[in-house]
Amino acid sequence: MSIETSPNHSRPRLIIDERLYTRLVALAERARAQSPELADRLLVEIERADLRAPSEMPDDVVTLGSEVTFREHDRTRTVYIVAPEDADIERRKISVVTPVGAALLGLVVGQKISWQMPDKRVAVLEVLGVRQPSKTAPH
Repeated sequence: MSIETSPNHSRPRLIIDERLYTRLVALAERARAQSPELADRLLVEIERADLRAPSEMPDDVVTLGSEVTFREHDRTRTVYIVAPEDADIERRKISVVTPVGAALLGLVVGQKISWQMPDKRVAVLEVLGVRQPSKTAPH
């Protein structure tokens, strides 16, 4: 998956909770064996993100555990972004190391990103809404 962006959807600013940085890098590294291109793309996105202290994290940022409503072309979906071991497509829990999970990570409501999918098409994902897990839930 090459890093593809269109002029209308350049790489948006990303925000990541600094407490999750090490875990996200480790998840991406572990994904390298099965999906090297996706793992590399996720690492690029993590590295370019603005790391924030938990107290400085906006409530509308997509992070691990977030419930995200997004639009891809004319289809709207709501999913949870989770670690690979918690993924369960039947319960709308998608791994952060899937193309959609990696693309949404760090975005805020209203942002769009162009992301090349495994079938080589470029999807434009727009975040419409974000709900955070309870503040006491482990990440």
